[in-house]
Amino acid sequence: MLGECHAHMIMDGINYKAAVALHRDGVCEEAVRRHLKESREAGIRFVRDGGDARGVSKLAKRLAPEYGIEYLTPVYAIHKRGHYGGIVGHPFDTFEEYRELVAEAKAEGADFIKIMVSGLLDFGRAGTLTEEGLPGEEIRRMIGMAHDAGMAVMAHCNGDETCRLTLEAGVDSLEHGFFMEDGTLHLLAERGTPWFPTFAPVGNLLGCGRFPDEEVKKNLEMQTERVKKAASLGACIGLGSDAGACLVPHGAGTADEYGYLMRAGVPEETLRKAEERIRRVFRRNCV
Repeated sequence: MLGECHAHMIMDGINYKAAVALHRDGVCEEAVRRHLKESREAGIRFVRDGGDARGVSKLAKRLAPEYGIEYLTPVYAIHKRGHYGGIVGHPFDTFEEYRELVAEAKAEGADFIKIMVSGLLDFGRAGTLTEEGLPGEEIRRMIGMAHDAGMAVMAHCNGDETCRLTLEAGVDSLEHGFFMEDGTLHLLAERGTPWFPTFAPVGNLLGCGRFPDEEVKKNLEMQTERVKKAASLGACIGLGSDAGACLVPHGAGTADEYGYLMRAGVPEETLRKAEERIRRVFRRNCV
């Protein structure tokens, strides 16, 4: 099987709050080993984590070789205080604080930097986000400062304008990327930036009763249409399921994501090239 290029070992695919609570008094090694085992049994030999605020991905990286898995982590994601991102990382108010967080992550063994530049989908209202993205100048500074520190940048990003600004700023991989329009998809293809459209956290909600199926289906169909367009342009599209997210279990969620990508017409060779780029670029001092 291909590698999993967007996972969260702190999550279990069932109940986020309960999963995080396991690590309240220190990282629960048993839970980490369980998720690594699930990944290995699914044939996964490469995982790129999206980070967390409890040190779970740090332990996962240390344990991963026992399971035959190559593991990359940002340690934690970084977000501007008051905006989405507390679920997976630490906030900053000033850019001096941001610089300190980048340095701290690097000192703790981060392979790259993960930033949050937009909200997430409003699953109950198709085509909308929980909040708008950060201003372009702030995005440019976040990416530029991480690059200056010798680190590649993975960006949680949704919304056409925010995705365009993030691509223009030189991000090294774009995560989620819902609602991109044609001009932004052309830019994505021209830049060759790996895009991980994370279908599974949306599509796997169908039939669960948590959100209206008609709204979930609209979001899924919009992303499918956008991925088909990007594939036709020769964009670099990869396999990253957001493993650990609700109804996206480790191992099985990666297989689900592969199915969505195949149905969107993304060639497996394209997925392999995206993974190869992540393996090559998302290591310290490789940018």
